[in-house]
Amino acid sequence: MARQKRYSPEQAMELLRKIDASVASGKTIAESCTEAKVTEATYLRLRMEFCDAGDNQTQRLMVLERENANLRRLVAELCLQKLALRDIIASGGL
Repeated sequence: MARQKRYSPEQAMELLRKIDASVASGKTIAESCTEAKVTEATYLRLRMEFCDAGDNQTQRLMVLERENANLRRLVAELCLQKLALRDIIASGGL
């Protein structure tokens, strides 16, 4: 029988952040949990334990982290578009 693994609050929050960032980047919860080497049940238990409705600061932080990940992705896409346009202009394509 496998022993139950215990997570400190810091480890649990880091794990939740890692999985949430992975989900925000487009992966499913199942894929993110597999990547983090935890079961979905463990993820859901930790989420309920550390992200309860009474902890507004943690929820706000998680929302901001998701928004930050989305904004970073948008900035990266815009930078790629900008570089592509510079290459077109430099080659005299327009």
